Order: sequence, then structure tokens, then C-alpha cells
Amino acid sequence: MTESLSISTAVLLGLLGSAHCLGMCGGIAATIALGQKHSRIPNLIGYNFGRLISYSIAGALVGSLGILIQDSTLAIALRTIAGLLLITMGLYVAQWWKGLTHVEKLGSKLWSSIRPTASKLLPVRNIKQALLLGFFWGWLPCGLIYSTLIWAATAQDPIQSASLMFAFGIGTLPAMLSTGMLAKQMQTLLANRNVQHIAGLMIILFGLYTIPFNGILGI
Repeated sequence: MTESLSISTAVLLGLLGSAHCLGMCGGIAATIALGQKHSRIPNLIGYNFGRLISYSIAGALVGSLGILIQDSTLAIALRTIAGLLLITMGLYVAQWWKGLTHVEKLGSKLWSSIRPTASKLLPVRNIKQALLLGFFWGWLPCGLIYSTLIWAATAQDPIQSASLMFAFGIGTLPAMLSTGMLAKQMQTLLANRNVQHIAGLMIILFGLYTIPFNGILGI
């Protein structure tokens, strides 16, 4: 399992899930990118860096909880859940099944308390506002993030889990930074059924690879 918990894999998950990221956060990013000409690029970078900070904090939290799982049976269960969620993510990205939306409801209560504060930062006028907006928006209920968080938690180390989530965020940057500048071209690419199917299938295969079948079967 440890070989699958790599920075490159985390970046790849972010890239493959970019279509979902655009759907969840693309509107805000586009609003920032279409703002004042002299500050829109710094603000867009600030917004995305704020997202990465929140992902890293969430990763550190789940990694700290992972440390508490010393029992091998519980560790296998966690990795199995992570694999199943990744498969669910792949099915969503491929547009074959949207069950992941039910997972997103788990964070609705937390988001309802954060959203009013985040909304006060709009419209974004400076990089400080953009950074804070990105930080708050990073807690938006998102099945893609939840799936990756459970996967990162299997590292059972707060620093490694935080690093994996930061790398995942890096993987989402090409799509998010292009929003508002190359939005039409990016949306056309990500809406292509073949691209969706390939990305979804890759995530599903990775989910299957994540599940510790040897441990489950006692091999």
C-alpha cells in the first residue's frame, strides 16, 4: 500500500478529478479571473493557494486520526474504504454513476457555518481576500476531496497526509488556473466523453489497487 501513497499519485488524482473541481469551484475562480485586470492573476493564484492550505490542514487532521489506528484489521478496513471511495470517484468522473453526491452531504453542516463568512469576501479586491476565500472554499463539501482524504489518511502520519493533500491540490491547478482565461477550451476538453471515461477508469483501477485484497483474504 505504501508504494501507492506517493506525491506523484496524489497529483495524478487531482488531474484526473479536474472536471469535478471545475464544477465545484470553477465558478468562483472564473469570477476572480474576470476581476480587475491588474490583480486578477495574483488573486487567482492566491485563491488557489488558499485552497491548498485548507486541503493540507484537512490532510494533517485525518493523518493524526490515522495514527490512532494501530490494529491491523482497522488499518485494512480504512484502506478498503479508501479504495471503494476512489472507485466511486472514478464512476462519478466517468459519469457512469453519481453516488458520490451522497458522500458530499456529510460536510453540509460544516459548510453551512463557513459559507456566510466566505461569501463576505466577494467580490475579491486584493490577494489577501483571495487567499482567505480560497481557504474557506477549500472546505466546500466535495466527494472528490473526501475520497482523497480517506486515501491520504491511510498514511497514518499527519505530515505525509498533509503533503499528499497538498500534492492533490497541485494536480487540480492546471484546470483551476485556466478557468477564466482558457475556460471554454478547458470545459470542452473535460466535457469530452472519451476524456471522462479514460480519467474515470484510471481512478477506478487505482481504487482497486488501493484495496488490500491480500489482507482481506488473509493471504
